[in-house]
Amino acid sequence: MKEYIEIYNKNREKIETIIENSIEGLGKINNEAHNFYKKLFVTFPSLEIIYIVDATTKVQTSANIYSQYNDDSERQKSRSYLINKLQIKENNFAFTNPYQSSTTGTLCITVSKKEGNEIIFMDFALEKLLERVGLIEKHVYFSKIIKAFYFIAGFFMMLLSMAAIIYGGYDFISNITQNSLNIDAIFKPVIATTLGLAIFDLAKTVLEQEVFFKSYSKDSRIEIKILTKFLITILIALSIETLMVVFKIAIENYDKMINALYLMGGISFIIISLALLIFLTKEKKEITTVND
Repeated sequence: MKEYIEIYNKNREKIETIIENSIEGLGKINNEAHNFYKKLFVTFPSLEIIYIVDATTKVQTSANIYSQYNDDSERQKSRSYLINKLQIKENNFAFTNPYQSSTTGTLCITVSKKEGNEIIFMDFALEKLLERVGLIEKHVYFSKIIKAFYFIAGFFMMLLSMAAIIYGGYDFISNITQNSLNIDAIFKPVIATTLGLAIFDLAKTVLEQEVFFKSYSKDSRIEIKILTKFLITILIALSIETLMVVFKIAIENYDKMINALYLMGGISFIIISLALLIFLTKEKKEITTVND
């Protein structure tokens, strides 16, 4: 949602001009013609609701008009809270900031036009509007296939993460009940739980970015943040595993301590690489800010 709002704010003047010119080209909105509102919905596929409010009484005088039906439940409802916030321009149009509609649940903007003593309110779905004016690109069928794939993969990873955490808990309880509590019994559940959390966090990110809210951002900082968070979780698991190996070798096979050193060296190399990645991406951001 944040990205849609940013795109809208950057191109607000262009979007408002397109909507104003298109509506003006249709003539008077509160038209007596039987099929006029249907014509509006055809002209604006992003249009969700139309309703009319009396400018004097500030009461809604029409039903909520949708593309396929009308809803009379909102008729005679006071809309003073909307009219009091309107900043009507000289051409009789007014635009709200993006908000989440309580009626449809989508992110939208409300466009108002004053005609005589009436104000016509029109709610536009922001995603469809941005797509319509060419600010975002989507292929409907391909997007559905991709979204379905990410949906299945994301929830499957969540299932695997739950299985890893349940396994860790089961293994720990089993060792306690069998009176076989040792280093392995303590560290293995911790590792399984940590990996489960890493997988869950990755699945959550995939679902958030690709299913429930498709990201159109070109900013690489999002990907860097996801990668960093995932690698840190994996490093924690690997560090615990390394610590467990060191303890086991120190107790049972002291002559193989060099293997533990190799493992610690590998972990250290990954940590240094991650720190370098964070430093370089942070430095890039600072340079960009200075240049701007």
